[in-house]
Amino acid sequence: MKYSILFGWATFIYFASFVFYLFRTIVGKDIWGRLATIAAWIGLAVQTAALLLRWKASYDLGIGHVPLSNLYESMVFFAWAIVFLYLLLEWRNAQKTIGTFVMPVAFLAMAYASIAPGMNAQIQPLIPALQSNWLTTHVVSCFLGYAGFTIAFGCGLIFFVKKIGGDKTSATEEATGGWTKHLPSFDNLDRLIYQSTALGFVLLTLGIMTGSIWAHYAWGSYWSWDPKETWSLITWLIYAIMLHARFVRGWRGQRMALMTIIGFASVLFTYLGVNYLPGLHSYLNG
Repeated sequence: MKYSILFGWATFIYFASFVFYLFRTIVGKDIWGRLATIAAWIGLAVQTAALLLRWKASYDLGIGHVPLSNLYESMVFFAWAIVFLYLLLEWRNAQKTIGTFVMPVAFLAMAYASIAPGMNAQIQPLIPALQSNWLTTHVVSCFLGYAGFTIAFGCGLIFFVKKIGGDKTSATEEATGGWTKHLPSFDNLDRLIYQSTALGFVLLTLGIMTGSIWAHYAWGSYWSWDPKETWSLITWLIYAIMLHARFVRGWRGQRMALMTIIGFASVLFTYLGVNYLPGLHSYLNG
């Protein structure tokens, strides 16, 4: 299948982009940053073409649907969403070194989708519960939200890397030297953590709302305390507390960076861990 080959190329290109971002971070030469960004855009274009070809292939098989229906397809789209949102953030904020901590997640998602035991990459008919126009809105909004949280997680890691690297901990002071001087300042990291978290929170909220409406039509109940529903709520509450603490308690810096790591761990469990538990979303393991 042509789309499988393109997915493989996208995986390789994302890894190359990560290596270029790493060189940009360590060496500080702008040429590596430009190469990294170009590679990321090429990888995104290749993956977009692959997704469209897979979508078309499903129609050729007479079971046409958006490629978002199982764990393999959602993992591939997760990688796409991460790169898409990151490139928008990079374009808006001109912070290339963040890609060193974000692109590996996209690469690992693509690699996991390709080699994980039991991963089903075949195009299959939708089960009755998925035969709804709500599928696209719900899944796309959730995974774009997860992508926003991934970027916040990357910024949180950078915060601790800067501290370990010897940078001053004050949010108003710049790096003191070494390769960490090429990383964003603490002020910029704090701002980027807030922006990406807020965006992810809005999108996840939309995903939970559309999922609730969809559940009502599919199973007759807006909320069933299914494991995935429950952990989606837990993840939502973690980020709600995080944003609330910033506005009301004035949280900045290290506490916000730590919350991005806690929140991302919850995202991963919500996405991957609970898929293997019995429940209404167990079809995602197929």
